[in-house]
Amino acid sequence: MHKLFVHPLPVRVWHWINALGFVVMIATGIQIRYIGLIDLVSFKPAVEVHNAVGFVLIANFFGWFLFYLFSDKIRVYLPELSPAKHFAASFRQLKFYGYGIFKGQPNPHHVSVYHKFNALQSMTYQIVMLLLVPIQCFTGVLLWDVERFQSAITLAGGLRVVDTVHVLVFIFFAGFIFIHPYLASLGHTWSAHFKAMITGYEEVEDE
Repeated sequence: MHKLFVHPLPVRVWHWINALGFVVMIATGIQIRYIGLIDLVSFKPAVEVHNAVGFVLIANFFGWFLFYLFSDKIRVYLPELSPAKHFAASFRQLKFYGYGIFKGQPNPHHVSVYHKFNALQSMTYQIVMLLLVPIQCFTGVLLWDVERFQSAITLAGGLRVVDTVHVLVFIFFAGFIFIHPYLASLGHTWSAHFKAMITGYEEVEDE
């Protein structure tokens, strides 16, 4: 077992701001959408907190995007250009999560500095970070000030369409917030990946 520095400080700061922000956004979003289901605070403060944290997360996203765009770490997000290799690696990872992990088999993915995501993670994070997060930010800004962005809302299909898209992506993230910690617990110990996102160092088994 040896340690490998995989998560730079900007990535770790972004990750924990994002994690805390998502929990707050989900809680306040449910409060706003389903009045009476959760009564942590009254409606107006829930909206104010939701909006404020939303803008913090938008700024956080741009910080993440610029860090990767202007550093060599962008290589961790570059996709496998061979569809055959990508699907073969995805299938191996699916077999591991669905069967191999329960039989004590080794993880088919081996972490490296520029290859920290397995095939399934790589595909998922590209969809989440480059498609769903921007969509959620965009629709959130439109809903923040409907009068100011009325023309953009009309161009997007109307208020109902914008609101529906925002809620659907919210449902995805609400599920993701539970699935992500579970998958993060599947290291050689349940806390290994959590510690790595604090220290920056992943513990990697010697081949």
